[in-house]
Amino acid sequence: MNVLIVDNYDSFTYNLFHLVDAMVQKVIIVRNDCIDFEMSNNFDKIILSPGPGLPSESPQLFPFIDYFHKTKSILGVCLGHQAIGEFFGCKLLNLQKVKHGEYSSLEIIDPQEPIFRGLNDKVQIGHYHSWVIDPNHITNELNVTSTSDGLIMSISHKKYDLKGLQFHPESVLTPQGAKMLSNWLML
Repeated sequence: MNVLIVDNYDSFTYNLFHLVDAMVQKVIIVRNDCIDFEMSNNFDKIILSPGPGLPSESPQLFPFIDYFHKTKSILGVCLGHQAIGEFFGCKLLNLQKVKHGEYSSLEIIDPQEPIFRGLNDKVQIGHYHSWVIDPNHITNELNVTSTSDGLIMSISHKKYDLKGLQFHPESVLTPQGAKMLSNWLML
């Protein structure tokens, strides 16, 4: 299996790379402003990495999602998750209290979500964000698959193979994150 990671200029991208690299034949990283759409067709799965700012500040993200959302398996992490949400019409909510380097418990809403298959009962997740998908402005094309403290932590598209995680599965604050990534890779 070949995986492309779209780097939204975030150091956590390389944590994702090292986890995924141990699980697949080939993984490469391409910066979000250097995406070659034709070359991207050669990959089985795509990860949209975390990053600073808002998805709209990364102008290639929305055309990239538009180009591949019907044909590729895409996982968005943090900023990538927010980009998927915004692409499908969701609005973002700026948190009053920034969540950086904090952990919380995940509340799984959809136990059928394959990413959460085989996890321990108590799932700890690591946060590094100040924005989330607004639960009052979520499109009906997406399922909310988990929350934490009332905030949307994961989504899944109802028709296409698109998933998003607001939290960081590659963080040491998410001990079962490697299992989640492995589950997604096996889909």
